[in-house]
Amino acid sequence: MPLYDYRCPDGHYFERMAPMTAGDVSDCPACGAAAAKVPSRVALGGQANPGLSQEQMPQTWRGTHNGNPEYVGQLRRQWEGRRKLEEKYPELQGDQRPVLAHEGQYHHHPLRAGDTPTTLSPHDGGAPGASD
Repeated sequence: MPLYDYRCPDGHYFERMAPMTAGDVSDCPACGAAAAKVPSRVALGGQANPGLSQEQMPQTWRGTHNGNPEYVGQLRRQWEGRRKLEEKYPELQGDQRPVLAHEGQYHHHPLRAGDTPTTLSPHDGGAPGASD
């Protein structure tokens, strides 16, 4: 049975499970007056997903399955949707500075323009001022 919202003339709101064949009027539990059905709130299920950011998209030929046209077309559609979302919601854009290094010690935290490069050695574990 579906759940319906009702409102009585005295302003009391309540919900009640009722069969679909039931009428549009029900008795108010607070005052006993005849209450009419009112439009219910909409409940949307699911989860919003903005998709991959530009830096999370495949960057190599091998990453695009050797340039598979169907996969590349899918990536273009995903990126176009993400770009539109970033225009509407700038907080999705993230760090827009260019990546200078992304391999080796910078694999997990890419070196970006304006960052201080770290120098890792077995003796000091990194240079002073290194960002993590």
